[in-house]
Amino acid sequence: MYKYIRNQVTRLYNQKSPAIGIGIYRSLYGFVTLQEIIFLLYFNHLIFDPIPYIDVEYPMIPFFLCLWAISSFFIFIGFQCQISLIVNYIFWIIFVQFTPMQRDFDGGFDAFMIGAGFFLMFLPTDKAFSIDQLRSKLTHPFFHLHKSTINEIPALCYYVPILFCLGFLYFDSAIHKLFAEHWRNGLGAWLPSTQPYYISAIDFSWLLNQEYLQKFIGYLIFAFQFSFVFLFFNRYSQPIYLFIGMGLHAGIALSLNIYPFGIGMLIFYTLMIPFSWWNYLTLLIESKNPKLTVFYDKNCPLCNRTVFILKHFDIFNNLSFLNAQDHAHSHHQLSDIPIDILLTDLYAFDNNNVYKGLDTYINILFKMRYLSPIGLALKTPGIYRFAKIKYRNIADNRLRNPCDIECHLPKPIKSFSFYSSIFESPDPLTQKNKLSKLTKALLLIAILQLNSTIHYGLLYRLNIDLKNSTLGLTLHQASNSLLMLSQTFLGIIPHALYLHDHFAGYNQIIAITYLDNNGKEQWLPFINQEGRILAPHWGRVHSMWANIAVTPHIEPKRLNKFIMKVTAYWAPKLGLSLADSTFYIKTKPNISPNQWIYDLRKINASTEWSTSGVAIWKDFTYSSKLDLSND
Repeated sequence: MYKYIRNQVTRLYNQKSPAIGIGIYRSLYGFVTLQEIIFLLYFNHLIFDPIPYIDVEYPMIPFFLCLWAISSFFIFIGFQCQISLIVNYIFWIIFVQFTPMQRDFDGGFDAFMIGAGFFLMFLPTDKAFSIDQLRSKLTHPFFHLHKSTINEIPALCYYVPILFCLGFLYFDSAIHKLFAEHWRNGLGAWLPSTQPYYISAIDFSWLLNQEYLQKFIGYLIFAFQFSFVFLFFNRYSQPIYLFIGMGLHAGIALSLNIYPFGIGMLIFYTLMIPFSWWNYLTLLIESKNPKLTVFYDKNCPLCNRTVFILKHFDIFNNLSFLNAQDHAHSHHQLSDIPIDILLTDLYAFDNNNVYKGLDTYINILFKMRYLSPIGLALKTPGIYRFAKIKYRNIADNRLRNPCDIECHLPKPIKSFSFYSSIFESPDPLTQKNKLSKLTKALLLIAILQLNSTIHYGLLYRLNIDLKNSTLGLTLHQASNSLLMLSQTFLGIIPHALYLHDHFAGYNQIIAITYLDNNGKEQWLPFINQEGRILAPHWGRVHSMWANIAVTPHIEPKRLNKFIMKVTAYWAPKLGLSLADSTFYIKTKPNISPNQWIYDLRKINASTEWSTSGVAIWKDFTYSSKLDLSND
């Protein structure tokens, strides 16, 4: 078995693939992390304060969140990739383990991001769409004159994260689903989409009311998750799994209030795109004929560097660069301009006009398309004048102080990366030994995942108690120790989301209203009259309320804790004083069946609310009276 796995690892290492997919995934991972950090900053007091705005236990949280945001932005643009990914990984672990994020505000998203971040640290993330790639190339003089080549990396770099972050996750989730009656009835996708707390603002009733279609989707998810780990690498089935998986997670992001989890999983499918498709995509987006021709001084190192930087960001191939000394007078638009004048500025032309200086840069930005907003900003009166003066100073200084080819070259970059230490070795024997060690490391991670699946997915679900014997107790304790380590550092957790554990008995939901300064009752802008959790309280805030505060077996102590936090957070935003404020606890019945019911989304959304309690703030002290009986 070990020999077979090692041979597969070696085969995938020797199979080369373009680095584009890894570069895009790294950038999207950085973007998703950055938006989550912005979310944490926005809800800083609700999530991290024991009592929002009153008892601030973590005053340095915003500072560290900003540091984390910087590292995630660097990941997004591909700057100092290795260091940024390590810092990001450490921040994920620290915030999850040492703040209320995991205990009170977690919906499975954090563990997934920790696991994905762990594998990203060992991938060649700087080989495509990165500032690091540009910085490395700029250390070579006139590099842009050479034909561009697509960086190639081992296909293993794609398959390993897909296997562990998607394949094992799906298989573990499917094992848990076997024990949920509504999933066995084909209603696993339908039931959460009919529950007010989980629905998005988009009404999918027209789809939810198709019973057989919903059951087909439910069983399709079952089959997809069970078989993914065994078939995703097959060249013929890969496109099928790609489109089903993308559709599944796009549906989660659009229909449920856990969009970060849906988007986080969705971006992983950039690694699933067949390698040949990247070539087709390149041909599709690149222009056949350049939209703007730019002339530069071939003897000027600064001009050469500028041109190469522009070429690096011209992903649509809309620009053509020619040196003025050899090509300018062969084009009639510039034939009347003396060569010594051409070399004083950056000249360019398109089908209609000739541009020079700052106007050339502005048109370059417009021709790049995605940088058009910057070009538009430069055309703004005032900014245009200032930019033109700065450009003129730089251009004239270049002519007054010419330098040789080396003067504008940065120092060679000497950086360490986990990827190069594992995958890049000139000695075949050394590389063979490294691949053997890598195989053993991957097997260890697979065993850790298998331990979680057996522990939670089988023994717990089948109610098998190993603690009745000495050997069983030892195995149980060892398993728990491994679970703690694998969950903390690899994000390996049981993926038992939206099962019968959660929905069985979920027969009432809770909302909050308040008395405004005129004594009139208003709905807190947290949960509306339908019972739908409002934006921007999605993701982890939704999980706090719908998965922890309100459950089939409500614990008054925990519910009171979160009512206190939500009311304390919203009071100052609504102009209420916690010296004297009154909030009402509203409840209404909810149906969470194991059998399909027509128009259940509308039925659950339209039931009537009743007042079941009151929460009072008096002199900044919270008290409540709740009656949550279901009579």
